[in-house]
Amino acid sequence: MCTSIVEIVPAEGMAKRGDEWFPLTQAVVAYDHARHANLGDVITLDFLNAGLEPGARAAVELTLETAKDLRAALERAIAAAEFEEAEVRSIKVAPKLMRVA
Repeated sequence: MCTSIVEIVPAEGMAKRGDEWFPLTQAVVAYDHARHANLGDVITLDFLNAGLEPGARAAVELTLETAKDLRAALERAIAAAEFEEAEVRSIKVAPKLMRVA
């Protein structure tokens, strides 16, 4: 049974197929029965460039548990990256705010 659970978002980045990298235009997250993995229903992540041929995509099928673990890892990495970016910005901004008399 198809679930019709699909989320599509614009994406900036690069994906790799074979030896070739291509720019992304969107990412699709879906929950449905597996097409390739020997599993039941899966979360599918599909990264693609809508302006290129249909093969310009990189996709994975994950169990729901693996998708949850990936979400948690992404949340931790994003939080750490945001902290890092805030520190970098404050270091670069602070000297410009100080004036020498």
